[in-house]
Amino acid sequence: MKKLALLLVILISVTACSEKESNLVVNGEIKGLKKGTLFLQRIQDTMLINVDSVVVNGDPTFAMETYIKSPQIMYLYLEKVDNNRYDDRIEFFADEGQVTINTQLEKFETSANIIGSVNQEKLTEYRKMISRFNDQNLDLIKESFEAEKARDEDKLIEIDKKYDRLLRRKYLYTVNFAINNKEHEIAPYLALSEVFDANIKYLDTIYSALAPKVKKSKYGVELKEFLKERKKQEKLQEKVEKQSETNNS
Repeated sequence: MKKLALLLVILISVTACSEKESNLVVNGEIKGLKKGTLFLQRIQDTMLINVDSVVVNGDPTFAMETYIKSPQIMYLYLEKVDNNRYDDRIEFFADEGQVTINTQLEKFETSANIIGSVNQEKLTEYRKMISRFNDQNLDLIKESFEAEKARDEDKLIEIDKKYDRLLRRKYLYTVNFAINNKEHEIAPYLALSEVFDANIKYLDTIYSALAPKVKKSKYGVELKEFLKERKKQEKLQEKVEKQSETNNS
């Protein structure tokens, strides 16, 4: 009887732990999908790993779950099993709670409608603006190609200047967007993923502006470590340059 009671306690404890482990649910529907496998993925130690999966067989709806310690970028990956391959990956900003992703088979990524956390809303807003910068960049590439064909050196110099201005505007927009959203984890994420090679003073400004809870988040901690390493490398570079100047004088 005592053994049975002990076994029940263990089972209850295991069940409680299992419930605690799942704090994120990702569900939705993929219109047109009849058969395939969906994977819920995240990056761990620079590697993309699967944390859950579900086999779709007739019913285009799905639901998966996992545990996350901190808000982070995750992916919904589709692997089909028939001859028409539309394998693709949808990026989203995961947070505790529920994320709903509705999309279509043939436009798996581009038609995705994602409903989730504030971080996801901010990511969508940011991506829309960045797409405009990317469109302008494509226009400049086209202009550059035509100028090269025409061997128009003056035009090429003008295009290079336009490209530099566009890149500077894109960086400044990202920095300002991060600072304006300092209460959310998307701020350090953008610093690390979009402007990691910007002037270190901009990255310092973003980190200093972060809310305390965001500094403790996954991307907040990573940004702090990244800044530490960048500063160390820049000091070393300065030392090498000064040594080189001394040797040449």
